[in-house]
Amino acid sequence: MSDQKEQNSIPTTKTQRSAKFVKTGFKIGGNYIKHYSKKLFNPDLDKTELNEDNASDIYESLSELKGSALKVAQMLSMDKNLLPQAYTDKFSQSQYNAPPLSGPLIVQTFRKYFGKTPDKIYDKFNVRSSNAASIGQVHQAELNGKKLAVKVQYPGVGDSISSDLKMVKPIAFRMLGMSEKELDVYMKEVEERLVEETDYELEVRRSIEFSTACAGLENVVFPKYYPELSSRRIITMDWLEGLHLREFLNTNPSQQMRNKIGQALWDFYNFQQHELRAVHADPHPGNFMITGDDKLGIIDFGCIKEMPDDFYYPFFSLTSTNLMENKPETIKAFRQLDMVHPSDTPAQVEFYYQMYRQMIGLFAKPYTTDHFDFSQTAFFDELYGFGEKVSKMPEFKQARGVKHFIYINRTNFGLYNILHELKACVKTDTFKPHVVQQFA
Repeated sequence: MSDQKEQNSIPTTKTQRSAKFVKTGFKIGGNYIKHYSKKLFNPDLDKTELNEDNASDIYESLSELKGSALKVAQMLSMDKNLLPQAYTDKFSQSQYNAPPLSGPLIVQTFRKYFGKTPDKIYDKFNVRSSNAASIGQVHQAELNGKKLAVKVQYPGVGDSISSDLKMVKPIAFRMLGMSEKELDVYMKEVEERLVEETDYELEVRRSIEFSTACAGLENVVFPKYYPELSSRRIITMDWLEGLHLREFLNTNPSQQMRNKIGQALWDFYNFQQHELRAVHADPHPGNFMITGDDKLGIIDFGCIKEMPDDFYYPFFSLTSTNLMENKPETIKAFRQLDMVHPSDTPAQVEFYYQMYRQMIGLFAKPYTTDHFDFSQTAFFDELYGFGEKVSKMPEFKQARGVKHFIYINRTNFGLYNILHELKACVKTDTFKPHVVQQFA
């Protein structure tokens, strides 16, 4: 149960939302002025306090606005290389908690989509939400003796995606230091996924499709979905009893238990990537539950990323074969993935070949043996250290790589991070990538 203050209204019009962003912009400006005036008296002052002030102001305003802006913050917090620590810490809160909306706003949504209030649909419906995230919040309900979870989308979120992203762009621009072109590719891909993510009818169809396809996996469970009790902005499913990942870790589970959950997670992701060619692309801890019988419950299929062949084959052939020992074929694969551009000089091609070889070699470490111990910090230090080095290189300021990398990297790094938190050792050869050795 959330003991947070409830929010009684949500800015839904473009003007209201825009005013909120402008106000945040002023606050950030004020923080910079405060920082630089302090720096006059203390030239050694670093940006820690500035980052913390900015992170708090941005997070506060994004959590009131909810929706796409908060979702972008949540994504950035998982992408540990992109943001200073203060932002990562603050924004990762959005993975679990945003202030919940009050009962009357929720009832209004039911009236709009079902023509009646929740108490006429369910035997019991708790208007206090049990958790609130970036796009919607979850309420407990009961029908015919069955405990249900009802996800209700915040008003206006689905209609304000593109205007929100335009407004969050200058803030993102300042925080990320990406080039304009790169930021546009990033924002466009985010927008496409968010449009899908706010379409709850699509989510119900996909949830049924994916949970059916993954039903054979060991130690993975899914709630049952009820299309007849769902609509464009409301989803009804079974209530899964269990602990969120962090709560589970607080119970001090045995290594055997950590490995069991870690294995279920690894199999769930790699089965989808390699057998379905489409993947649950939102691996933040809030989307998983550990059930009473020690299984991994998956409770959200809002964000699905499909992988076309012209991305899948070159990418996973690079991670999972000795293809990288064949330089000409590797460069062909890099060209197909737009990591090496047609206009690159031979010296640039060589530079990117070396850098990407190192980068993919690191990323692919778990794939190169039949077991991998994700508890080892050395692997993660190397991975993030390399990422940090690359993010500061002028050669990587321009956009490189096809847009599919955005969510596939986010998915795999998110998976690695959760396995690291679990300190799990997993068998990594359970679902092998399908690979080819040659590229046009």
